[in-house]
Amino acid sequence: MGLKRNVSLATGLKYKGQGPMLTFVLHRIGGLGMAIFITIHILSTFLGGDVGKALNNIYENWAFQIVIFFFVLFHAINGLRITLLDLWPSLLSHLREAVWVEWAVFLPIYGLAVFVIITSALGG
Repeated sequence: MGLKRNVSLATGLKYKGQGPMLTFVLHRIGGLGMAIFITIHILSTFLGGDVGKALNNIYENWAFQIVIFFFVLFHAINGLRITLLDLWPSLLSHLREAVWVEWAVFLPIYGLAVFVIITSALGG
């Protein structure tokens, strides 16, 4: 039996949690994205044949690689931030600054990876 909450979808979408809420949502989406990637990878190996090759073509596509790398890298860096804040609870007063540091670490690494993926896809 679930809790009865008086919050509509529109109210939930208007929530202005800003950085910490965005990282919360992206962390969950990243976990789901990795689960989907692993499922596709296992299915392509298990099924083999034409179906396996079609699934293999999906995760070898450069656009899919950019998206999945976003999820994996963000999930890893955000998990590191969460772990650090759990190990040192006195740092929780600096939560928003920790989110900014997380983005400052994530964006250059992700940008470099996207550059490499795209130049590799273009044959350069």
